[in-house]
Amino acid sequence: MLAVKDLRINEQIRVREVRLIDNEGNQKGIVSTREALEMAKEVGADLVEVAPQSKPPVCKILDYGKYKFDLDKKNREQKKKQKLVKLKEVRMQPKIEKHDLAFKTKHVQEFLGEGNKVKVTIRFRGREMAHTELGRVVLDKLIELLEEGSFVIDSPPRQEGRFMSMMLSPKQKK
Repeated sequence: MLAVKDLRINEQIRVREVRLIDNEGNQKGIVSTREALEMAKEVGADLVEVAPQSKPPVCKILDYGKYKFDLDKKNREQKKKQKLVKLKEVRMQPKIEKHDLAFKTKHVQEFLGEGNKVKVTIRFRGREMAHTELGRVVLDKLIELLEEGSFVIDSPPRQEGRFMSMMLSPKQKK
């Protein structure tokens, strides 16, 4: 899709002939640019090059201000429909109590319910590095506690230095 600034109008069109579409949307065929400009002036509109990449370029007779406004409106609607996904992080330790794990799981479930991605991280301190399998056990238990089918595991548990983390994202609703 071309930006509105890239469109050439009226005298800015420097080609010899164009494929013309009149103000009612009817194809007029290949016409000289001068003739197309005269037709546009007769109806009190602008000659707008809508497809400059084709041979010959496609031009429409229309009100340029209204056309520009409609394009901007369409772009604004598309921006509204885009959904911003935030990344939330929940940190734990391998020696986490049952109640604390349940509490953190509830938070993860809330974040997923809001449509956010969640990074669950376990931090190993000191001698805990010798027992990284405890971190994997905690992450597996977290997955068990989460509601079935409400999430997708983007990346499985992975060790990165003193941290083990995994990414969860909400399941898309149809």
